[in-house]
Amino acid sequence: MKFIDEVTLTVASGKGGAGCVSFRRESGIPRGGPDGGHGGDGGDVIFRVSRHLNSLIDLHHRRRLAAEDGHPGQREKMDGPAGEDLIIEVPAGTVITGEDGTVLADLGETEEVILLEGGMGGKGNTFYKSSVNQAPMIAQKGMPGQEKVIHLELKLIADVGIIGFPNAGKSTLISVISAAKPKIADYPFTTLVPNLGVVRYGEGMSFVAADIPGLIVGAHQGVGLGMQFLRHIERTRVFVHVIDASDASQRDPIQDYRDINEELHQYDLQQQDKEGYWPLTQRPQIVALNKVDTISPEREKELLGAFASEGVTALPISAATQRNIKELVFAAGKHVFKEQERE
Repeated sequence: MKFIDEVTLTVASGKGGAGCVSFRRESGIPRGGPDGGHGGDGGDVIFRVSRHLNSLIDLHHRRRLAAEDGHPGQREKMDGPAGEDLIIEVPAGTVITGEDGTVLADLGETEEVILLEGGMGGKGNTFYKSSVNQAPMIAQKGMPGQEKVIHLELKLIADVGIIGFPNAGKSTLISVISAAKPKIADYPFTTLVPNLGVVRYGEGMSFVAADIPGLIVGAHQGVGLGMQFLRHIERTRVFVHVIDASDASQRDPIQDYRDINEELHQYDLQQQDKEGYWPLTQRPQIVALNKVDTISPEREKELLGAFASEGVTALPISAATQRNIKELVFAAGKHVFKEQERE
């Protein structure tokens, strides 16, 4: 399924139904008096989290969605039915903003929100009957509904974000530590969508991990797939930074580490004015030196020493042979639940 994580659309609540001007006319009751019913309220616009959705693709080609208008009042004091609410289901983690960027709702923090209320129905002429006005000829029109242009942005809810350059082994790692089955191949941008997996940490305990694709130098400026997916790591508590240690990659692991962290730093600078923003560079980061099964023990020792000189204790792992995978899961889970306790 195509992954869509941003949508702009117009939503409108229903307008209230008009009240009714009517008089009771029955045989033998020549002065029956007013009997006009009230109009029904317009339908609300409600956003609700659905656990069966993982993208906004169902809304991608919708331009305008509207709740039902309230129905008008009827004679014999019959009130019009309320308009049907418009219920829009979205994935957990969807953030709704207005045209000016103001956050209207965060469906990562709540399961359901009434975004727009429908207009109130108008009063029928029975409402206006009094001792001095026995035959009112007026009724209220229904109140208009509301309309907004909104922007939906999906930010995946994951406890652990797996970051690193393409081909570092992120997809293989998440397939090993969870039941996720991502596409895996040896070329850049194999992963075109974030993959989520539930990782068992202990008896009755688990956390959600996501591998974040598309991080390369210049990602914060939109190079590659970077900006498309950088937003998805904003909700994560811990990063597992996967670095390719193999000689076949012909990459410098230390420079890769510095480059990815520079991208996180630059993204922080872009988001620093956001209220409540937790800088990515301040979050716990576990550095996992991957593919150590392909290098000599001497080369592994040399790399660990190089990271130590950067003030980083790297964990040598192999997603292919599952070396130190349990230790990595334990370290990530320890950070996750420690952050949860702080919250």
